[in-house]
Amino acid sequence: MAAAIPEVRNGLPNLCGSEASVAEVMARPAPALLPESGIDFDHIRSGFAVALHMHQPLIPAGGADLATAPIISNLKYMMDHPHEGDNHNAPAFHRCYKRMGEFIPQLVEEGKKPRIMLEYSGTLLWGLREMGLGDVLETLKPLACDPAYARSVEWLGMPWGHAVAPSTPVQDYRLHVRAWQHHFAGLFGLEALERVRGFSPSEMAIPNHPDVAYEFVRTLKECGYRWLLVQEHTVERADGGPIRHAHLPHRLVAKNSRGEVAAITALIKTQGSDTKLVGQMQPYYEAKGLARITPGNAGGSTTASPWNRSVPPLVTQIADGENGGVMMNEFPSKYLDVMSEASGSPTAPANVSEYLQYLDSLGLTEEDFLPIQPIHQKRVWDRFHDGAGPEAMEALIADLKKKDHRFHMDGGSWTSHVSWVRGYESVLGPMEQASAKFDEKVARAGVPTTDPRYLRALYHLLTTQTSCYRYWGEGVWTAYGRELCRRTLEILDREF
Repeated sequence: MAAAIPEVRNGLPNLCGSEASVAEVMARPAPALLPESGIDFDHIRSGFAVALHMHQPLIPAGGADLATAPIISNLKYMMDHPHEGDNHNAPAFHRCYKRMGEFIPQLVEEGKKPRIMLEYSGTLLWGLREMGLGDVLETLKPLACDPAYARSVEWLGMPWGHAVAPSTPVQDYRLHVRAWQHHFAGLFGLEALERVRGFSPSEMAIPNHPDVAYEFVRTLKECGYRWLLVQEHTVERADGGPIRHAHLPHRLVAKNSRGEVAAITALIKTQGSDTKLVGQMQPYYEAKGLARITPGNAGGSTTASPWNRSVPPLVTQIADGENGGVMMNEFPSKYLDVMSEASGSPTAPANVSEYLQYLDSLGLTEEDFLPIQPIHQKRVWDRFHDGAGPEAMEALIADLKKKDHRFHMDGGSWTSHVSWVRGYESVLGPMEQASAKFDEKVARAGVPTTDPRYLRALYHLLTTQTSCYRYWGEGVWTAYGRELCRRTLEILDREF
């Protein structure tokens, strides 16, 4: 077994330096879940999977002077300034981050079979530790480590700094993915990390530029992930049409301008981003109205395919786990009631990895899943000569944009009106400068990842790339983002 990874190194979250240990663990076959699952997938009618997304950014706001203020959690700022805006919600957020560590043991001890998928950003996890809220981490730890509860909980990987894939340099996105794995292993152990095989992209944003999408999928597969969540309207069939069987797994296929192909299993999140859907446990009620399906009869495979036997559809949803009155106040009782009612019923709560392992047991493989691709790619592939290369790809994209102002290669996410690229030049410029300098002075220079300077530079680089600095446009958040970029550049110039 690989050596344990410490949570903290040189006063910072441990984000690097144990790449071999992390890679070794994630290269192993995923632990078998079906023997302990307790779900009779052969006989249930349908299933539902619910994920909670938890995030707080790190901001340079630990003092009055932006240029010298310590980097703190936004949650701490909220608690220290309760009369600004919605900051009075901070104590409720604290409860939300902690409460699944209380609900799952309660339900298990009552003999129920609860399920939940959890996604916590690295910046949130570090912020909780830094501000003295270790009670949250200790309450969550059994959900990652205790077999009695861990079978009910599926942790999802994500980029450490909540970076959006379409506008984050591909080499940095890989750093985010590995950094989160390091941090999670430092908190909960390598054995817990070995069970993390699903990935949740921040803001549900996936790249649709072919070269970026290819690197995105390749990163996830090479980092050991088996599947990811995608938003329904960010993907299309190969013929450009909408998804037909949203409650079955698909295969996200990414081909780049050189003709290289990478693919990963994708679970479709339907509908929008409204936290009320999960807060009121709507996926359960949607799943109750569904019946087993035989995909082979719907044109999904040949007559020889294992798809020609019926399988239960799985309704999959994710929402912020702390935002909104419904999530803060109504979710606890609704979750407890639904898990009690659904346990052992024909509509079972299930996590995605155990559902996929059930499909494995039927002889299904990723190749049997219906192929999909990022949105707008059909228009590219209809005109692109396979393998023509990056320059030809850029020329074609420019031509398509010129002929149709609605066409874009900015990616897609849960909020279709935000491109994560256009309109953010004041932040993206400094971010790209910091990224380029890190690549030049650290990555290409061969600085060891065990070097404390590497960790310090990496921590600051990844912190600059959180989506919050783009989502809110101009104002204080943009100023935070630019200040973090300035500090990153200063560190790179001073120490390397």
